[in-house]
Amino acid sequence: MKILDWYIIKKFLSTFFFSILLFIVITLVIDISEKTDDFVKSHLSASTIFTQYYLGFIPHMTAMLFPLFVFIAVIFFTSKMAAHSENIAILASGTTFNRWLRPYFIGGTFLAAVLWVSSMFIIPNANKKRTAFETRYIDANSSYEKTMSITNGRGSSMYIKIDSFSYAVINNYDTASLSSSGCTIFRITKDKVYESLQADKLYWDKKTKKWALSNVYKRNIDTIKETLTQLPNFNLATDVTPQDLLRGKYTKDILTSPQLKRTINLEQQKGAENVNELMVEYGRRSATPVSVIILTLLGAIVAGRKIRGGSGANLALGFITAALFILADKFSTIFSTKGNLHPYIAVWIPNVIFSFVVLYLYKKAPK
Repeated sequence: MKILDWYIIKKFLSTFFFSILLFIVITLVIDISEKTDDFVKSHLSASTIFTQYYLGFIPHMTAMLFPLFVFIAVIFFTSKMAAHSENIAILASGTTFNRWLRPYFIGGTFLAAVLWVSSMFIIPNANKKRTAFETRYIDANSSYEKTMSITNGRGSSMYIKIDSFSYAVINNYDTASLSSSGCTIFRITKDKVYESLQADKLYWDKKTKKWALSNVYKRNIDTIKETLTQLPNFNLATDVTPQDLLRGKYTKDILTSPQLKRTINLEQQKGAENVNELMVEYGRRSATPVSVIILTLLGAIVAGRKIRGGSGANLALGFITAALFILADKFSTIFSTKGNLHPYIAVWIPNVIFSFVVLYLYKKAPK
């Protein structure tokens, strides 16, 4: 890379990290002020709250608005360069417009790669801390959450397909103890039940890494007779793990991408209603990093011209463009989760639309 590349990339990254750091500080102040009562009721020390909650909250908020702040950073420092006639001098020296855009593409690709890896593995693991804290200390004090818990019937039966011919009904499953107060398993062939297992307790054996049943009544059903056998313990042979039984509003946030893909496959086998939400989340983890590159090029092309009004006009145009991008993303997501639009198509619609916008502005840009 040449001096020009390092110059623009240095400005790009320094402006982005400064803006995101400033945003995090402001967000922390607002969040602390809103949750002060919950923190006091928890009787936890400041260091415990920081390690158990904010170490997960900070990556979550950073990832949420990552593309927006990449776009704002590009608009801001590129407008400054245009105001000081730096871009005019660079192009007048014989540098082509494509060559001028190259460091923007390199910087945007680097940040997109960081976001992609973080979204796949780092952010979900950080969300486990945040959501566990919110569930225990914040949602527990919310009257809305208590009402929703009663409405959604937490602690009721859960239905899951455990293999190609077996279905389980799990009663009152506890995600903390990895156990339930009862379980019934039906084995089916040719649309008929040929065996059933009814247990008083289902629990995850951490030593064997398998599900175990206690006080089991096993029924073998023939066309003309039925055989009943009582077993004190029974080990269940299945690929289903405790991770696959996670249910709730935080499920899609705390699963890494391989875990989320596995959960989607299981939900599709059962014909679950919330599978589109999981698929949208899975697709967005790949689509959002591409958005970073698109918004980087869009910001450079828009702010690269020296216009009347300076950086303020470019920033205003940038905010309007970002709002349109977010609006397109929200609309496509709603059409997927509430309608028949395929989730993977929905998450890529904003990228496709704004790719054409970037191409149009690139052709119209003075070179």
